[in-house]
Amino acid sequence: MMKPCISADSHITEPPNTYVDRIDHKYKDKAPRMIKDDKLGDVYRVDGMERPITVGLAAAAGKDPSELSIWGSKWENLHRGGWDPEARMADQDQDGVSAEIIYPTVGMVLCNHKDLDYKKACFDAYNLWLAEFCDPHRNRLIGIGQSAMRTPQEGIEDLKSIKALEFRGVMMPGNPGVADYDDRIYDEFFDAAIDLNLPLSFHILTSKQDSFKTRGPKMNGFLSIVRGCQDIMGTFVLGGVFERHPKLKVVCAEADAGWVPHYMYRMDHAYKRHRYWLPAGQELSKLPSEYFRNNIYVTFQDDWVAFQMRDLCNIERLMWASDFPHSDSTWPWSQDVIREHRKGLTDAELNLIVHDNVTACYGLN
Repeated sequence: MMKPCISADSHITEPPNTYVDRIDHKYKDKAPRMIKDDKLGDVYRVDGMERPITVGLAAAAGKDPSELSIWGSKWENLHRGGWDPEARMADQDQDGVSAEIIYPTVGMVLCNHKDLDYKKACFDAYNLWLAEFCDPHRNRLIGIGQSAMRTPQEGIEDLKSIKALEFRGVMMPGNPGVADYDDRIYDEFFDAAIDLNLPLSFHILTSKQDSFKTRGPKMNGFLSIVRGCQDIMGTFVLGGVFERHPKLKVVCAEADAGWVPHYMYRMDHAYKRHRYWLPAGQELSKLPSEYFRNNIYVTFQDDWVAFQMRDLCNIERLMWASDFPHSDSTWPWSQDVIREHRKGLTDAELNLIVHDNVTACYGLN
């Protein structure tokens, strides 16, 4: 029998007052805010960012593909469950989902803001709002706090604050404020994450490398958005982060999973054949694939290949997600998608992917 499904990657839609009402008073006039535009629809304006953040695809779950559009959406027409926890319960029930790991939407884009101080203020405000959102149903709305990672030491303080808000993990910006994540200056931060039992999540579209600007048709750019997460995973593995911190949990969110076996093979090939003229961050005591198999969890939603390649990776690190309410979401057809994609899996294997792995990763009851 299949256990109740838990989405390992779902989102909220930040309401217009999220940042304005909670941000440090110094940034009150510059806080991200929603404006109504006759041509663009309702969009978020962010100080220091040239393009507004649209909400059309951020709450397009359940729409026909022909209806998807970046522009023109009105706040009042979006899924109320994106910001109302009571409405969210009905959305979960409709989709056959018992709980969700909650990520931001506007906050994803803010991960790439150039002003680290501004980013810090925004994330602190968002964390306060998210705690309010999750509070009525903390057994079903599992919050992931955000850290701006200006410095490793401040990152440790962020971890403590996030733990105090009863969140279960931390969403990291793809690029930290100092050096890169494989630098040893982050060792104390990783130790703190382990001690506090807070997995570190890296989501698509939160790295400087994530861009739709690529050759060919625009859709080709859509295919490239998983590469930033792949680069981060390679940095952690080859940079020796897991060698030094074998208990560290890292979540690769919404970058799919079907590519994992080949990526592990390529890392092993590079390390065995080319490590003397292309040195890794440090000498490793195991093959790179072993660190990936043990330390990295990957989330996916509509990825048939992920179910079929379970024997080529660590099935205990695969986590299904609905991505509600974003345009890539399987809502409200998640159960239909799972039934189709699970063919060939035993009940025990399926339960690992849709339930057991996420509870083990985040320490859920």
